[in-house]
Amino acid sequence: MKLVVLLGDGMADLPLDALQGKTPLQAAKKPNMDLLAKQGRNGLAQTVPEGFAPGSDVANLSVMGYSPTQHYSGRAPLEAAAMNVALGPADIAFRCNFVTVEGGVMLDYSAGHITTEESRELIEALQPLMPERRLYAGVSYRNLLVLKAGAKALCTPPHDISDQPVAEHLPRGPDSELLTRLMEAAGPVLASHPVNKKRISEGKHPANAIWLWGQGPAPTMPSFTEKYGLKGAMISAVDLLKGIGRYAGMQVVDVPGATGNIDTNYEGKVQAALEALKHLDFVYLHVEAPDEMGHEGNTELKVRAIELFDELVVGPVVEGLQKSGEDWRVLLLPDHATPISIKTHSCDPVPFTIAGAGVEPDEVERFDEQTAQQGGYGLVEATKLVEMMSKD
Repeated sequence: MKLVVLLGDGMADLPLDALQGKTPLQAAKKPNMDLLAKQGRNGLAQTVPEGFAPGSDVANLSVMGYSPTQHYSGRAPLEAAAMNVALGPADIAFRCNFVTVEGGVMLDYSAGHITTEESRELIEALQPLMPERRLYAGVSYRNLLVLKAGAKALCTPPHDISDQPVAEHLPRGPDSELLTRLMEAAGPVLASHPVNKKRISEGKHPANAIWLWGQGPAPTMPSFTEKYGLKGAMISAVDLLKGIGRYAGMQVVDVPGATGNIDTNYEGKVQAALEALKHLDFVYLHVEAPDEMGHEGNTELKVRAIELFDELVVGPVVEGLQKSGEDWRVLLLPDHATPISIKTHSCDPVPFTIAGAGVEPDEVERFDEQTAQQGGYGLVEATKLVEMMSKD
């Protein structure tokens, strides 16, 4: 049995006036997802346990069956693993976003989705400011800082405070002074850098500030094979998912042109997934674009991102599975909701479908938040999903 998770990050949403009371999932043309829902069994999954912030870190750990209450130590250490940054026992990893702050307000949590090449130049310029110079360039605005302190600070994700004054959301707690000092020191260096001067001249948002958050020490977790008896691969553009895959002992596949945005290499991801399934049991294929469009508050592009996921990922993967001649099952879902109305994540349960060999269909005929409520699985804890899709 070949098992595939198809995860459209942040696809779930709330009804919108701009879509005549529909959610983006309901408004999107997604024949392949709807067909899976019709042929499969549906339900709602609680991906964010009570007491946890609704982030992709917690949600994807849950979907993979790793209880956040046991295995979650922070977002940044997961990303460190993807970047091959080894964390010692005393190390605390931080996500270091490039952001745009204007008039004291968080104008853009991604600095206009700054390119990876531009980001690397800015990271190099900031190195002398950082203790032990342990600042690492990631993908686009997503970078990493490793310190020997900072665990005892309460930090806010920048995508949670779009269009809000940043002064109200600076790090708080015993270790906050160091973090705030580093954030403030970066400002003058970034403001005078040629990369940002060029971006401003081109009408783009400059990366004029850094934002530290998501900190934690290295987590401990059993391998995916130990947990399920399955050998798997992780396919994603973003370091967070790659890091989860590394800690789970999975094969992490790098796809050229995978950007973590709506312009990603969908076809390359599908090809990588089908190739991996020739010698592995399980593939986790993650697409970030719907989440990014939700954070931007762009209804039209979120609908389009969902349609691209359906057309260029869901359809081709299912077609490839059918042509393989082997039994297969697919788990389709978002990791969390990213409502357009709040431009950040929420804790709402998300729709899911399990379809394929031996799955008894229910009466659901479409894939969306509302119809999933009538699904045969009901409401389940997301940590049970992989076990549900893999059992006979």
